[in-house]
Amino acid sequence: MGDGATKDFILTHIFRISPYLIARPEDLWRELLRLHYRDDGLPTVLASHVANVLGTKAAFNTLPIEDLFSSKGFLLRVVQSAWDRFLALKGVTGSRAADVKPPEEIPDAAIPFEHSDVRVIVDSMFLDGMLQPLEAQERPKGFPDWARVGIVDDPNALEKLVIDGARRLAAELPSTDASFRDWLLLSRRLGEIIYRFHGVKSDRAETIGTHVAAIQKSADEHLRNWVTRHYADLPSLPAAKSPVMVHHVPRYISLRHDPRQTRVALVVFDGMAMDQWIQIRESVAQRAPDLTFEEGACFAWLPTLTSVSRQALFSGLRPREFADSIDTTSQEPALWSRYWQDHGLRANEVFFRKAIKQNAQLPELTAAISGPATRVAGIVVDTIDEIVHGAVFGKRGVANQIAGWCETGFVEGLFRMLLDQGFQVYLTADHGNVDVVGVGRPNQGAVSETRGERVRTYRSEILAESMSAEFDAFRLDIGGLPADFLPLYAGTHGAFIRKGEAIVAHGGMSVEELIVPFVKVSRSAIST
Repeated sequence: MGDGATKDFILTHIFRISPYLIARPEDLWRELLRLHYRDDGLPTVLASHVANVLGTKAAFNTLPIEDLFSSKGFLLRVVQSAWDRFLALKGVTGSRAADVKPPEEIPDAAIPFEHSDVRVIVDSMFLDGMLQPLEAQERPKGFPDWARVGIVDDPNALEKLVIDGARRLAAELPSTDASFRDWLLLSRRLGEIIYRFHGVKSDRAETIGTHVAAIQKSADEHLRNWVTRHYADLPSLPAAKSPVMVHHVPRYISLRHDPRQTRVALVVFDGMAMDQWIQIRESVAQRAPDLTFEEGACFAWLPTLTSVSRQALFSGLRPREFADSIDTTSQEPALWSRYWQDHGLRANEVFFRKAIKQNAQLPELTAAISGPATRVAGIVVDTIDEIVHGAVFGKRGVANQIAGWCETGFVEGLFRMLLDQGFQVYLTADHGNVDVVGVGRPNQGAVSETRGERVRTYRSEILAESMSAEFDAFRLDIGGLPADFLPLYAGTHGAFIRKGEAIVAHGGMSVEELIVPFVKVSRSAIST
């Protein structure tokens, strides 16, 4: 068919886009919003082809078409900036538009928000949290009803947004036969709802907490049914497009980058749930608008314990392949180095560092990786995990502490330092965390090999079964675990602690624990 015709065929039959039929601004923005709403950004080679076709049309030749079609993060930044300008033209002023100036690299795109094809998708993006509403100081009379989803102008507006988002998500939970991609998308939508819920004032949170708790419980029950049938298929899925599980991450990076030509850094925020990443992302977006994020998600390993899932992440192996160290993280540096040595690097070209958490450590870290010998860096930031394990006011309290940590500028400082040193930067987590309530503490002495709040592991099938009969707990056999490593999971949002006690924990099978962010961190698409 030839190169151009092949690209047109793929665009038409796979992505349902024909650049030759895009003639008006509403056509362009409808296709862009539709494409990125379903997480189907174009590969660069196809985005470039679309840009070449549309670049000949006067209506589009000033827009960065290739970046808009290939980068969801960049598209959302453009739409968010255009929305603030749209509201200003309507007479609406807000704190974000006044306090945070968009970066110069973000083009002043004239998006036809009032067109029916555009506003219906924008409405969904606000409800799902892809776009953040403007905190309006004043709204003029006659302001259109359809646009109210994109502003917060009364004390109850954020609460309504949380409730509407929870109801919408409850009606669209993936079925037992859904694709793993449906669950990755749901985790991000749920994370946006939880993030917004934590932003509601405490005295009002109780009134809507039942709505959030209901969607969390329902999502986790659906996930448990799905995991029982499909989780065993995930470890062997291809990782060329994106990692499906955390142990795919090294393979994905090595497929995308030749470390002899490109320096790569993998930053792991230990214990970071999706809602906490969204909180960090929003903080960094305001403090460092030159940074952009290409956001995805992947599955952690069950049980969602650091010694299991983080070792899998750095080693590129399934847990049964590091059975001798499954109860510790001491072998992570060796496993990380071994992976990259198997892919052609020398030991001195591979860097690994744990326990990074504050600005005072950045100069030493910079000096350690600045030499040209370092080609691949693995960095563990453990602030969130420490906050979680010391939490006394639940995940809302954790969110408050993360907000204080973000204000120190550490996160953007770390990202900028790595980018300045010439690294391609990827961010992920080994597991998340969830609010749980005690179902009772088993009195088993040393019978259990691992005595976590959300999971206990046993070497004997008999012991594990006897425990599950006594408490609200269940077993699930995972093929990638060692044969003598038998997890017993606490029931939905339960924990093996004193009955009725509330804590934040990990190890179990909730959406918030099992699905974690996977993010590419870059400079602004235009400036680079």
